[in-house]
Amino acid sequence: MLLTTTTRLARRVPLRLEARRWLQTKLSPPPVAFAFDIDGVLVRGSKTLPCTAPMFKHLLGDNPFRRQIPFILLTNGGGVSEKARAEALSHAFQAGFELKPEQVVQAHTVLKKDVDRYRDKNVLVLGGKGDEVRRVAESYGYRNVFTTLDVLAWDSGVWSLHQITDAEEASAKKGVNFTETPIDAVFIFHDPRNWALDIQILCDVIQSGGRIGAPYVDQGHKPVELVFCNPDLIWKADFPQPRLGQGAFKDAFQAVYKSLTGQHYPYVQYGKPTKPTYDFAREALAQQFKEIYGSMPEETLFCMVGDNPESDIAGANNAGWNSTLVHTGVYDPTKGSPAHTPTQQAEDVFSAVKQVLIEEFERSKGQQH
Repeated sequence: MLLTTTTRLARRVPLRLEARRWLQTKLSPPPVAFAFDIDGVLVRGSKTLPCTAPMFKHLLGDNPFRRQIPFILLTNGGGVSEKARAEALSHAFQAGFELKPEQVVQAHTVLKKDVDRYRDKNVLVLGGKGDEVRRVAESYGYRNVFTTLDVLAWDSGVWSLHQITDAEEASAKKGVNFTETPIDAVFIFHDPRNWALDIQILCDVIQSGGRIGAPYVDQGHKPVELVFCNPDLIWKADFPQPRLGQGAFKDAFQAVYKSLTGQHYPYVQYGKPTKPTYDFAREALAQQFKEIYGSMPEETLFCMVGDNPESDIAGANNAGWNSTLVHTGVYDPTKGSPAHTPTQQAEDVFSAVKQVLIEEFERSKGQQH
């Protein structure tokens, strides 16, 4: 099953929960599913919002449908594996269940679909701490994965303004000559920690046709593919004001590259609000319906609950989903109307879920009469 109770909860009411699971396989599935942003919706920085735990209990069966409602967490964050994120959030939520890795769709999760193209090619991954994103890429199936710290460990002159630390040195691959090891693609998995180092190496890779340290090639050379996983300019953390995200790094890189060459560099964009990300999310929800109920209703209402009009609401609207904008994160209702109009607004995620489920329950009852 996708959801398993904690040991504590299982000891208290095992028979009732097992009966509920058995009954769900005999009942028609609910005609609704949810995708939740994480930062600013379920958590704020390192703290879980108080509305999160009761909201999940509502989805587990304490709702008008009296059934488990399929859901995923759809975030533009990342930098760790889906398994690690699921375990950390399960502990943080304290809601009486354990998230499964399949219920966590991060900005870079969609790159699992590109593995066949680059399985045996050399890819450079940016973002995160140490070599964490390398390990994530390898868990997806990429075999030849490098980081900018690998490049710096190879030749400190690449960016002499950063003295590599012992920890960074320990995480780096050794013995790679990047002039003779051409980079075929660059994936920005997560927000880079050192913008100067990463922009410099990214410009080197692109201008040399993938061979760092080799002479720069003309613009007609076959370009190195560049993929950004998160377009968010800002995001909500512990600090009172929003912080710069991967979208800001992309803008900074493009500004530098244009100053050097007079052009912008072509790239592929994943993450909310892009269509590939919402298509991937839909597939993940369909798989949950299949696991829990055997099939997904043809007229299922897909609901995105988020705090960022530019990513959560714009993406959901473009995908034809229901969208709810909550007031616990990036969007501040005191500063005017959102740039993208949601289906509805709610104070918090629990209010959003209750509102949608009540409306869908009443609608489904009306269709039965």
